Amino acid sequence: MPRSPMMLRCLVPPPAVRPREDRDHTDRIALSAATTDGAHMRTEDVRAWIDERREANVFHVEHIPFADLDQWGFQGGTGNLVHSSGRFFAIEGLHVVEHDGPHGDGPYREWQQPVIKQPEVGILGILAKEFDGVLHFLMQAKMEPGNPNLVQLSPTVQATRSNYTKAHGGSNVKMIEYFAPPDPDRVIVDVLQAEQGSWFFRKSNRNMIVETVDDVPQGDDFRWLTLGQIAELMYEDETINMNSRSVLSCLPYHDPAPGAVLSDVQLLSWFTNERSRHDVRAARIPLKDVRGWKQGAEAIEHEEGRYFKVLAVAVKGSNREKISWTQPLLESVGLGVVAFLVREIDGVRHVLVHARVDGGFVDTVELAPTLQCTPHNYAHLPEESRPPFLDEIMSVPRSRILYEAIHSEEGGRFLNVRARYLAVEAGDTVDPPPGYAWVTPAQLTALTRHGHYVNVEARTLLACINALTAQPRGGA
Repeated sequence: MPRSPMMLRCLVPPPAVRPREDRDHTDRIALSAATTDGAHMRTEDVRAWIDERREANVFHVEHIPFADLDQWGFQGGTGNLVHSSGRFFAIEGLHVVEHDGPHGDGPYREWQQPVIKQPEVGILGILAKEFDGVLHFLMQAKMEPGNPNLVQLSPTVQATRSNYTKAHGGSNVKMIEYFAPPDPDRVIVDVLQAEQGSWFFRKSNRNMIVETVDDVPQGDDFRWLTLGQIAELMYEDETINMNSRSVLSCLPYHDPAPGAVLSDVQLLSWFTNERSRHDVRAARIPLKDVRGWKQGAEAIEHEEGRYFKVLAVAVKGSNREKISWTQPLLESVGLGVVAFLVREIDGVRHVLVHARVDGGFVDTVELAPTLQCTPHNYAHLPEESRPPFLDEIMSVPRSRILYEAIHSEEGGRFLNVRARYLAVEAGDTVDPPPGYAWVTPAQLTALTRHGHYVNVEARTLLACINALTAQPRGGA
């Protein structure tokens, strides 16, 4: 029986992104990283567009007393700061005891602090699409109440489960359909990554990059950019938000390169040993029982003015799913410093990682930058009690700085939390001290394909080093 034109059309499969091998992804990502002329917007016009989106919407953030929080309050009995729905997140207490030794003996540290408890897994998703044969990534000019400049470039979708299931009673999260769930043939990146282990208790988000061939209406708050354009913007202060940096760090930028000081097996063995030798006991406790912290009408803060504060804010954001709300935020007491020491070893670039212990990690230790701290918190201590490499990095000459920018942390939970991110040429440091190891960016990139290996600060610096590689600029 002859087939009609209608029948023939029905036999033609719909357009689809063919499954691609990692090798193919790496080549396409390298091409996007080398492309600084986007198909839709010039890089030099991005800043004006972000400013225009800030002006086009009503954004207002006001510090308020805890008593003025709407649907938030201190729970009877525990004193925990919770939402009346039981959703979103809570501010609780955390008690940590860290024993440094294979059997829990020897010196130990002990502390208590407020901590964010948010058990639900959010989605951080970036949509990708080829234009003129080059991968572009759909970035959103998104307002977050804790951002110092309010609007930064976020993933296409940045939403907690409470957001995209509309627990807040707001509107739909745009383009969530590409990520929950994704088409498995279109996934480039999909991995659970931890948030800050010093301020969250065992919090993870799903970091995703999904490719599409659909005609996606980008809207006023979205623009397609190449990785080369994003790399240039990574040099600008407070432009690419923390969630974007985390997701982009998981891209397979690098092929495994020979010449690493540690083989992959040796690196994993060293890391496993670091996890094994630390005995960390972290337990949630009532917020009212946390020692060394005081609660007032407008803040919960450390008795000696260090670390961070818990505050309350009232927010208006006219382009958000919900246009007004109140919530708690954590505010740092000073500018942080996050740095990798970098050196060429036998012609191969290496960075010095630290096997860092934080009370909120799922698995005790994650790979962190060489230095990650707020110097204000250690100013009162003698040199031998300060973090390793702090004094060296704080006094480094500008000729040794390969990368430098101020980046802020996630503005949905943190208020004006900013850090100076650096990649610094190592001086005379050759032999790493205990708890540190030289690894290649390619090895770190491979580990980001798995959750809970590379912490969020190291993922930011990895994204910055990828920008340094894509757009070399020499010493700052």
